[in-house]
Amino acid sequence: MSFVQVIEYKTAHPDQLNEIMDQWKAETQGNRTATHAVVMSDRDHPGTYMEFVEFPNYEEAMRNSALPATSKFAQQIMELCDEPPIFHNLEVVRDEKL
Repeated sequence: MSFVQVIEYKTAHPDQLNEIMDQWKAETQGNRTATHAVVMSDRDHPGTYMEFVEFPNYEEAMRNSALPATSKFAQQIMELCDEPPIFHNLEVVRDEKL
């Protein structure tokens, strides 16, 4: 089964984060192992966001994390967050289309 990372963060700069994400996508084209990403805003907590990032497995997620562009991306994101992001590292145990 796949591996999912959910990143929860608070920021007042969502547009800048989107620009950084677009830059990361361009810089990692052909090298990244992330296969799917969704960014969500919390309706009940303005300024709180979560990003769902899917990988084929844990090992591929770690390979993706080791990319220089990913390290740069993480540092830029940290600078725009109001507090350190919370990372949830999740093994998928059930996956189905409904």
